[in-house]
Formats: sequence, C-alpha cells, structure tokens
Amino acid sequence: MTATEVSRPLNHLLLTVTNTGSKNCDLVGYPAVRFDEAQSVPPAFEDSKPQAVVTLAPGESGYASVLLTSADGSGSNGYTAKSLAVFFGEDASAHPSLPAKGVYVDDSIGVSYWQSTMADALAW
Repeated sequence: MTATEVSRPLNHLLLTVTNTGSKNCDLVGYPAVRFDEAQSVPPAFEDSKPQAVVTLAPGESGYASVLLTSADGSGSNGYTAKSLAVFFGEDASAHPSLPAKGVYVDDSIGVSYWQSTMADALAW
C-alpha cells in the first residue's frame, strides 16, 4: 500500500493498494485511516460509494482518496501528521509512509470508498 500526495485536487492524499496474492481480493467499504494517534477515524463521503464491491485480480490495484483539509480554510484543529495507519478488510492493516515533512490535516478530513480507478477516487 502507498499513500501519495497529489497536486490535484488540492489537499488530497491518494491511497493505492495492490493485490500481491494469487487470488482475487475484495475491497469492501472504505479504508479507516488514522493519522498519528487520532482518537477517531474520519467519515466516508457517502456519494463515493460504488455500485459494487471493488474486486482486485492478482496484480491489480484499488484506490481511495483522503481529503486532508478544507480547500477554503474553514477546517479547525489542524496539525502536521507524521504517521498513517490504514485499516481495511478483515483484520488487515498497513502503515504507508508519509512525506518526511508530514501532511497537514484538520477536522474537515474525509475519505472516499474504495474505487477501481484512480480518477474515480480523486473525484472526491
């Protein structure tokens, strides 16, 4: 799994998970993300829910986006996060690296559901 800052849309992080196994893998729902020692996970953008579960064949990737801060600066309680934990599937988790400088998050944070394309994930 990787977490990549993207230039567009602003204030977004792209999560990419790749099926490295030999069987199909279902990405159900949305990733539960936790920056540093946050006490709760951010909500999902319900409008991003795909019509079907995203199934990854071996070697395929799935995507989700994280809105880190509000674009208009209306978020509050912001801080620079240095670590990220992502929980998905049944008892599965990953700890993708963040940029050395960290990422700035505030209380307007939200995540998309898992998507089969990067474009769909970044639409949220």
